[in-house]
Amino acid sequence: MICYTLDAARGLTSDENICVSTDDLEIKKVVEDYGLKVHFLRPAGLATDTAGTREVLLHAIDFYQNNLSRSYSKICLLQPTSPLRTSQHISEAMQLWDEELDMVVSVKESKANPYFNLFEEQRDGFLKKSKKGDFLRRQDCPKVWELNGAIYFINIQSLEVKKISDFGRVKKYVMSEKSSVDVDNIMDFKSVTFLLQ
Repeated sequence: MICYTLDAARGLTSDENICVSTDDLEIKKVVEDYGLKVHFLRPAGLATDTAGTREVLLHAIDFYQNNLSRSYSKICLLQPTSPLRTSQHISEAMQLWDEELDMVVSVKESKANPYFNLFEEQRDGFLKKSKKGDFLRRQDCPKVWELNGAIYFINIQSLEVKKISDFGRVKKYVMSEKSSVDVDNIMDFKSVTFLLQ
């Protein structure tokens, strides 16, 4: 799956600007056999289930700046679990970029809606709609957007001073349901394999 992401990135920039952050020697070999040098292995502390994306990105940025003398104002995070994201998607998202933003992020329209079919459990055990609204059909509710994990253009200055979840100046780049496939489990993998074939 990582090779689909490398192909998408290579459609927009040269290899010297593409960084693969991994702690896995097998992934490193796959990437280098595909022609891209992996400059470092991610430290064990940043390769756990509890490691944060922000810390991983800052580590990579620091490595490129201090070891390769490369500085950037923004970074584009492309997770390999989104193999149907293309160079065109990335290019279109990049066109939304403005230096005043914290982030441009890819989304899809959510089928679940807090005004209609999303609920929170109250202390008394009863369910209550997440947001107040008097809508008879989900289609009448305000649209809500779900991050699809495919593209994140992030302002490095913003990343250095706050968590991604605290970003306030965020613009969306809308992708289709099909191109938003995010591989999190074996069923997702089977679905995306079918789509790619």
